[in-house]
Amino acid sequence: MKRSERLVAMTHFILDRPRELISLPFFSEKYDAAKSSISEDLGIINKMFQHEGIGYLESVSGASGGVKYIPAFSKEYSEEFVHQLCRRLEDPERLLPGGYLFMSDILGDPEATRSIGRLFASAFRDRDIDAIITVATKGIPLAYAVASYLNVPVVIARRDPKVTEGSTLSINYVSGSTRKIQTMVLTKRSLKEGSKVCIIDDFMKAGGTISGMKNLLHEFNAEVVGIGVLAEAEDEDEERVVDDYISLVQILNADDRKGSIEVIPGNLLNYL
Repeated sequence: MKRSERLVAMTHFILDRPRELISLPFFSEKYDAAKSSISEDLGIINKMFQHEGIGYLESVSGASGGVKYIPAFSKEYSEEFVHQLCRRLEDPERLLPGGYLFMSDILGDPEATRSIGRLFASAFRDRDIDAIITVATKGIPLAYAVASYLNVPVVIARRDPKVTEGSTLSINYVSGSTRKIQTMVLTKRSLKEGSKVCIIDDFMKAGGTISGMKNLLHEFNAEVVGIGVLAEAEDEDEERVVDDYISLVQILNADDRKGSIEVIPGNLLNYL
């Protein structure tokens, strides 16, 4: 195999396995090349990853060492994407009653969800995460996008139990926006006790749903090591019950009667 061919094959292999430790002997055997050549190839790949702003290769020393691909957007690309998303969301036609925004088209856009997933993965790259959790239904595309770059499973909390999921654990919580008591259910087989979990959701006002997920995870003795929301909005009537989170955008002055809205970058850029 020529070096150019090997570089393409190795790059494809690495991109498909983010955060997975791959040893030099494995590459050497797989592509029938000397370790010194493989090491040079990895240096070239790492340089190009950083040049393109899509992440970097992390070297792990020792007998069982190797490299890990850490997905991460460059600061420049991240800022550009977030500002484009803000302009996209500032369309007055997106306004819904109650200060909500129509975002289903973005959540259904594969390219947009992949970029959002990589942005959150970049922000959480230094945290030890075992699983991503979200609540059905709109947060599911984002959760899978983040999980694909962190290379961890997705756990979905539901409003109603499903007979196909076996025994479940449920809690009641108060929705921050509607002040109604709602139920959240998680199957017992979906999450190991003591797991380190990252919560991902599409929208947050007072944070009642996220607080409910935190309480549900407490029943599994799980540790919440990160919270990410696509959009946050202030609720003048309710005090926010979640304070340690990362948001992509922040919605200000959303008035469906006047047809005016302002969207600014959230705090995610501070974590990149």
